[in-house]
Amino acid sequence: MQVLGALGHAVWMSFMMLWQIFWGVSLGFLFSAVIEVAVSKSEMSNLLPDDSPRSLALASLFGAASSSCSYAAVAMARSMVRKGADFTAAVAFQFAATNLVLELGVLMWVLIAWQFAAAAFIGGFVMIAVLALIFRFLLRNSLKRQAIAQANKGIAGSMEGHASMAMSEQEGTWKDRIMSREGWKAISHNYVMNWIILWRDIGVGLLVAGAISAWVPDSFWQKFFFANQPTASLLLGSFIGPLVAVASFTCSVGNVPLAAVLWKGGLSFGGVASFIFGDLIIPPIVSIYRKYYGGKMTVFMVATFYFAMVVAGLLVEALFQLTGLVPKQRHGAFTDATITFNYTAVLNIVFGLVLVALTITFFRTGGVEMMRMMKSGEHEERGRDAHRDSHESSAHRPQ
Repeated sequence: MQVLGALGHAVWMSFMMLWQIFWGVSLGFLFSAVIEVAVSKSEMSNLLPDDSPRSLALASLFGAASSSCSYAAVAMARSMVRKGADFTAAVAFQFAATNLVLELGVLMWVLIAWQFAAAAFIGGFVMIAVLALIFRFLLRNSLKRQAIAQANKGIAGSMEGHASMAMSEQEGTWKDRIMSREGWKAISHNYVMNWIILWRDIGVGLLVAGAISAWVPDSFWQKFFFANQPTASLLLGSFIGPLVAVASFTCSVGNVPLAAVLWKGGLSFGGVASFIFGDLIIPPIVSIYRKYYGGKMTVFMVATFYFAMVVAGLLVEALFQLTGLVPKQRHGAFTDATITFNYTAVLNIVFGLVLVALTITFFRTGGVEMMRMMKSGEHEERGRDAHRDSHESSAHRPQ
């Protein structure tokens, strides 16, 4: 009975977190879907020819307008490299697509505090700047050429179908794409696809966070994070955060529930930020880097990514400590939450209806077939065929 009680407590904590974040996830996915349709990425690679500040800024902008799925971001970055984008700019896009997206900020605001959303936004730009400097001065051209040659082999990793669809040709202006019937259809496809792609990360994140919250006493985390030694906690938290992310195997928005538990347990403010950033060095994604870019580049990327995450965590810690913006209370919205008819319940109902409406549209407008094509790689093959036909046509066009 004690085991069943413990399991029930963990499941209940997971459900309470879901109750608190559902409307935020749905809102974030809706905004993400609208932005995905409005912002055309078909010519993105042509706009990122180098690692100049302009290219890095555009890469960050395009990344922020993309899906928050870490696997999709990694696949899209490789697709950009294969289409001729600068390697550093593609990595900047990848970081922006996992740390500057709206849904991540919304969830952190709802489940922990607005300061963490701001820290993720500021830290995302810090990491991109740090990586750009490291890549410019330490990345050898020979290693970069080897990585690009490996990327051009097209070895499958994960989410190639999503990357191909996200970077396919889009017609008309952004207003046309959003306001038209086809635009509504595309928004529904992107919205539901976000749920399909990320439900596993969100579910695992909630279950892990619920189990840890229910079973692991705060006293353990306080010792593990040196909570009783303020100086050590502030300095070491940013080094520990990404390593906890690696051990948890969760990524993207699935990290947020566990971040709330770690904050409650005593991890420093900067440590929580660096933990959120750590989703790009979890073992499954590192394995994809190896397939995409080769072993040597993978080692270089993981080392520099970790360094950038630590630096970003330390800087946001210092900035928010100096400005007095670090939250005083160590609890998340789920700690004392109960299910009552309040603003959370109203928002959950509203965005539950949004989920139902867009899901119905998804099924009625060929969404299932689209997902099947993406999984089989047919969408990517069609994109390559179209690109080849266009190239051959222009090559044979009379001058």
